[in-house]
Amino acid sequence: MVKGFSQIEGIDYKEIFSPVICYETIRLMFALVALKNMYMTGLDVKTTFLYGKLKEEIYMKQPEGFVMKSQPNKVMHLKCALYGLKQASLTWWQELEEFMLTQGFKQASSNAGVFVYRHNDGKIVIALVYVDDRIFLGHDLKLIDRKKHACLEHWECCDTGNIKEFLGMQINKTAHCVEVNQINYLKQILQWFDMTNIKVSKTPLPSGYIPQPNTAAVDPKRQQCFQQVIRSLLYLMLRTQPNILFAVIKMSQSMANPSQEHLDKAMHIFQYLAGTQNYQLVYKGGQTPKSLMGFMDSNWAADLATCQSTTGYFALLASGIVCWQSQLQKTVALSSTEAEYMALSDTC
Repeated sequence: MVKGFSQIEGIDYKEIFSPVICYETIRLMFALVALKNMYMTGLDVKTTFLYGKLKEEIYMKQPEGFVMKSQPNKVMHLKCALYGLKQASLTWWQELEEFMLTQGFKQASSNAGVFVYRHNDGKIVIALVYVDDRIFLGHDLKLIDRKKHACLEHWECCDTGNIKEFLGMQINKTAHCVEVNQINYLKQILQWFDMTNIKVSKTPLPSGYIPQPNTAAVDPKRQQCFQQVIRSLLYLMLRTQPNILFAVIKMSQSMANPSQEHLDKAMHIFQYLAGTQNYQLVYKGGQTPKSLMGFMDSNWAADLATCQSTTGYFALLASGIVCWQSQLQKTVALSSTEAEYMALSDTC
């Protein structure tokens, strides 16, 4: 069988990096769909990595249960990638990229997962690619279906039709409006952590709370539980929940050695989410403000250990949030005014 862990860098593989589209770009495209009232359809490529063609010379043992009795020691020379090979995702990406270029698409310079096709009459089709998942956007439904059909003929795919879900996000599109949420996933994790019938909190963290480092020995069980909580919260925050951004980033700094207080405060975020579980990102076209708007703020010398300030910002398009960030500034600001200017620069 394929044993990727036994591969040697420089002999069995050289590169393994495979780009994916970032969530900011996905949300930006949802905003454009609302503004321009575009069609949106998708597909899912089956057994994705098996289409990648290998450049390296790799052999594998015969699979268990399929060993040739007459030649039990015979090995197989792989021509295409298999799941488990370190370069499997890269070979699939190279196959995908080559095919998209032959179909007339051009890759966006700012994001490798965005491909744009421009027809002679000026109509365009935008393809968003995340490994095996793909969304096609555009005004001309016939042109979109033509490009989509080319993929269906070239690979074995599942036609997902009008997009209802993408990367764990539920999507509801109407005329000049796109709604994006993770309500189903949020309900699941509230059940997993037994937080369905809890007292609701109005804020992600208690007002004025500042986490303190844990100096006691690491408790492996508590650490594992804490990391599971943060992982679930990150999955929400990175996609559709900017309202818990600061709280999750702050608590994730205690991942190495969380105290019981850290765990309690992380669970406190669930209390907030229980009361806001129907919140969603809404992108509206029509008569709403169509320009890109950015908002920022800073907290001077917020980190007591390093005296670094905190920058927070988000950007709106089609009245919906497309990107958000909360992070410590790279250098120490000597005044609140300097911290504000640094935050403004980062936002721009």
